[in-house]
Amino acid sequence: MKVEILRVDDVLPIRHEVLWPDKPLSFSKVVDDHEGEHFGIRHNGKIICVVSMFSKGNEVRLRKFATVEDFHGKGFGTYMLKYLIDRYKREGKTIFWFDARESALAFYEKFGFSIEGERLYKSDVPYFKMVKTL
Repeated sequence: MKVEILRVDDVLPIRHEVLWPDKPLSFSKVVDDHEGEHFGIRHNGKIICVVSMFSKGNEVRLRKFATVEDFHGKGFGTYMLKYLIDRYKREGKTIFWFDARESALAFYEKFGFSIEGERLYKSDVPYFKMVKTL
């Protein structure tokens, strides 16, 4: 497995397919996408796991983490998250955070992320803010 830097146009189709397939592609865009770093993992040449990261000061925020359903549970998301934690720790970031879908909380808790605050909703999907000190 190898994490590579991608363009936002490379990650949008996966975001859409995995996170918001019932919405228009534009719904999967982030206002500040042009300021983010976009990463992906390929399998047999096809992008199957993507994430976008946004840095501000000592904080880094994960947005739109998505793995194609056929590849869930095969270690791609784990590999990506470990890569990101290591990368941003080396860069001197101290806070790593994101809004996680409630259905994915257990996955993130395995990496030491903790829930902060109350449940929130995005298009009727429940989320929690999760934070980890690096």
